[in-house]
Amino acid sequence: MPKRRRSGNIDSDELFGMIETTPRRSTALTGLVIVAAVTSFGLAACSAVSAADQSDTSTPSGTPRGKSGGGSKLPGAADGKLPSGTSAFDTDLPGIANLDPKLRAAVQKAETAMKADGVPMQVTTGWRSKKYQIELMDKAIKQYGSREKARKYVADPDESHHVTGHAVDIGPTDADDWLIRKGNRYGLCQTYSNEIWHFELVTTPGGDCPPMTTPS
Repeated sequence: MPKRRRSGNIDSDELFGMIETTPRRSTALTGLVIVAAVTSFGLAACSAVSAADQSDTSTPSGTPRGKSGGGSKLPGAADGKLPSGTSAFDTDLPGIANLDPKLRAAVQKAETAMKADGVPMQVTTGWRSKKYQIELMDKAIKQYGSREKARKYVADPDESHHVTGHAVDIGPTDADDWLIRKGNRYGLCQTYSNEIWHFELVTTPGGDCPPMTTPS
């Protein structure tokens, strides 16, 4: 952690200088004071960094739906981030509004049928901006160590079907299971073998789903 000095605080050199000029009988007490002061300073500094990190990754309260946080450099609702519980009918959200119209209509029909069967459904991801996809790829590269490995889990921005509005991620798992079994009635199919939540409009209603892609 970088060394920082606040106005009115005594730095470590001054503290240790005090030890040299303090009588021996008070050395132990002075040492305890130093430890307490340094510990308190470290905790305060770390807390400040933690608070800054949290503020950078959250959307300010009161931000209107469909709008990015004021001046935030991180992707927000305007880039396709969806709040928990988003329905395919929430067309005021860019992540839903910017979907391919035929895909959106198919997911809406599936959601209505699913609701009738007592299965809750939400769209966890729909359309994403290129900026949002770049952020996801950057995070995947950091997590997996290389772009090659990251591409097994996240598509490049120029290849993502989310960026073009032709893919949706659905949750929870009961909804995924329902769509895997019945989604072809609406033309919806799971397209990646390792992503049970990812669906695209790749067949005609009632048609057979094509073989899934298996990332290498």
